[in-house]
Amino acid sequence: MKKYTYTEKKDTRSGFGAGLHELGKMNEDVVALCADLTGSLKMDAFKNDFPERFFQMGIAEANMINVAAGMTIGGKIPFTGTFANFSTSRVYDQIRQSIAYSKKNVKIAASHSGLTLGEDGATHQVLEDIGMMKMLPHMTVINTCDYNQTKAATIAAAKHDGPVYLRFGRPSIPVFMPEGEFEIGKAIMLNEGTDVTIVATGHLVWEAIQAGEALEAEGISAEIINIHTIKPLDEEAILKSVKKTGCVVSAEEHQIAGGLGESVASSLTRNHLVPQEFVAVNDTFGESGTPAQLMEKYGLTAKDIVKAAKKAIERKG
Repeated sequence: MKKYTYTEKKDTRSGFGAGLHELGKMNEDVVALCADLTGSLKMDAFKNDFPERFFQMGIAEANMINVAAGMTIGGKIPFTGTFANFSTSRVYDQIRQSIAYSKKNVKIAASHSGLTLGEDGATHQVLEDIGMMKMLPHMTVINTCDYNQTKAATIAAAKHDGPVYLRFGRPSIPVFMPEGEFEIGKAIMLNEGTDVTIVATGHLVWEAIQAGEALEAEGISAEIINIHTIKPLDEEAILKSVKKTGCVVSAEEHQIAGGLGESVASSLTRNHLVPQEFVAVNDTFGESGTPAQLMEKYGLTAKDIVKAAKKAIERKG
């Protein structure tokens, strides 16, 4: 099994900020809009170096979405920035009507996603956003796992023709993915295995790696796949893996309903049915607490993935 190490921890939102700043240098058509959270979204570097292309919209998220949609008509590539909850729940009608329906080239940058927003609690956390966004026709849905991947995904999103939902987080987490290109819709094989497939997204990718090492210590060979793109889903990679291992665990910082796990289950039902276990939040809102406390309470840690993997293996007989 390949061992993954890291020398530093960074928040994925800083990866977005770095990627957006790079885009500002690369493409004059890239513009940025923010709903009064410039610092939280790490958009300051873009704002400072390209002030004529930065638009502070205030706490008016619906207006921000509609303005961004209008900007695409003139050939601009707008990135909107606010918390994931406000990027989706608060403006779903505007996204559906003004962006997805007419396939506008807007990139919705959504920070502070999932439970790991932490102490701000359930009103600011969002665990339904992937489901909401993946149901929209024409929408691409990306959920990155570390700083390097978020930076690369931001740059890739600008090159993609069509609406993109780019989901990332607040806490500092290990930087373990290499710098480089990001291919939308192409899963990344992290470790090959024979006993169980673990497909993970976002912050749960690092937990899956830790789970794989724990399973290896017990003589269980886990195949670990980084699913950074929820839609379009790399069904080919998932099906190839489960045909070898015979079972799968999906791991995500999202509700079971509507998340990566449900997309995987749909693919398995249509193509190759095997036992599946879900590591995700089970039909509940979050609460205030540190990211680590919340991950523990809601069953989103490496040890929960280990437990799910053993159960999946047991079910396949």
